[in-house]
Amino acid sequence: MKMIKLLSIIFLGLTLFASCSADVVIEEDVYIEKDIYREEPSISLNTLLHTYEIWYVDIERTKGNGELPFLQKAFTVSFQNGTFLANNNLVGIGSNGNGFGLDVGFYDTFRMDLDINHDIDGSYRLIVTQLSDNEIELYDEVTNTSYFLIGHQRNTFDYDRIFYDNIHYFLQEYETWEKVYTSEIGVLNEFDNENYLKFAYFGSGENFKSSKDEIGIPINDILYDYIGNYQVNDIINIFDKKTLTLDYNYLDNEFFELSVINDSKIELFHPASETVYQFVGRRQLLFKSSKNGKPTQNEKKRIKKADFMKLSK
Repeated sequence: MKMIKLLSIIFLGLTLFASCSADVVIEEDVYIEKDIYREEPSISLNTLLHTYEIWYVDIERTKGNGELPFLQKAFTVSFQNGTFLANNNLVGIGSNGNGFGLDVGFYDTFRMDLDINHDIDGSYRLIVTQLSDNEIELYDEVTNTSYFLIGHQRNTFDYDRIFYDNIHYFLQEYETWEKVYTSEIGVLNEFDNENYLKFAYFGSGENFKSSKDEIGIPINDILYDYIGNYQVNDIINIFDKKTLTLDYNYLDNEFFELSVINDSKIELFHPASETVYQFVGRRQLLFKSSKNGKPTQNEKKRIKKADFMKLSK
């Protein structure tokens, strides 16, 4: 009888021990499963990237002090069967590459790692986190920087809104803007003599250059007389028209209403004189080009509005 009781106690103890051990394993499994679920979406990363045709780079939400050049210059990116595409230019956005933009490299995925090999900027490994059905975070451990992308389909993506919200970059997409029209109506003013405008990211921020050189001369022969800051601002309740302010120290500021006639022509209305000017863009700049198999790059990058205001002061 004692032997039976002893065996029963031993058996019960082993059973409890096994149960406790099983609980620990189960708890660990639950933790691991939760951890996996938290880091990985219910679908593969490759499937997630293909769920949306266009991923808008929300530059305003960028976190960290570093930069990834190929994302810093992109308005949208797309992932197509290993090919990495980007809309880096506003000229032709919506039609370039059927809306996808230019082929700028290739990519691969492994679990939640995204490997991108950019034709110009090199190779990067990014950690992807799905934030919502159509939002992802791309994190670069090397620079401790995160970019946030919002997914869209091409047929519902508002290319026009992206264009007009970023017109200050559009102005940078030509080597120079040449004056081709001045209205007869309007008071004579100093700006009548300005025949070329160049917009670019140089020096401490986004600036412009102007020239009084004769119209029609070769671009490389243009001598710019002045360098200053420029600002593009919204007009309330009018999304497709902006204001343009050119900071001329010796003339104070020149203020215009800016309208886009097409991808290569703009119109400037000068309220102070009621004069209308038209400028045509000369020599479009592709911010990623692989002409003749040799990629080239021109300087341009998107910056947050807050940072832009700091640079403009």
